Amino acid sequence: MHIRDARLADLPQILAIYNDVIATSTAVYCDQPSTLAERQAWFEGRRVQGYPVLVAEYGEEVVGFASFGDFRGFPGFRYTVEHSVHIHRDHRGRGIGELLLLALIPRAVALDKHVMVGAVDAANAGSIRFHERLGFTQVGHMPQVGYKFGHWLDLVLLQRYLDAPDSPRD
Repeated sequence: MHIRDARLADLPQILAIYNDVIATSTAVYCDQPSTLAERQAWFEGRRVQGYPVLVAEYGEEVVGFASFGDFRGFPGFRYTVEHSVHIHRDHRGRGIGELLLLALIPRAVALDKHVMVGAVDAANAGSIRFHERLGFTQVGHMPQVGYKFGHWLDLVLLQRYLDAPDSPRD
């Protein structure tokens, strides 16, 4: 297993993983598959902002990817990022998500970020436990904010400090 920065050539494999997640789970609150053009725009947006897109590579295959972006688009949130981690269905449960998330954290620290947020479907107990094992704390539960597969979905927000709480900035 090798974690590295994603390349443009990785986007078809990233897209396949992402679209499988959309089609089979509530990890992403989207109903329609993404297109390669949309993933290219997402990738370019991350690059322009200086935010990483990482892939886990096993042999020649991309088996997972992770990134973070702005939590919210207002200046007061500039020290907070929200991450996402997605793993190919055939490679889940092997620690790849942990490797990817642990590789993202120093990237956020290097960008002077203070908090990393994860937004997880409340029914995904495995993902919530995964985040808690990596130092994330549940800070919010938002009932019925999403809708997919014919029912309402609750969202759990988790956060992890990347430096000391209350550390000064300016």
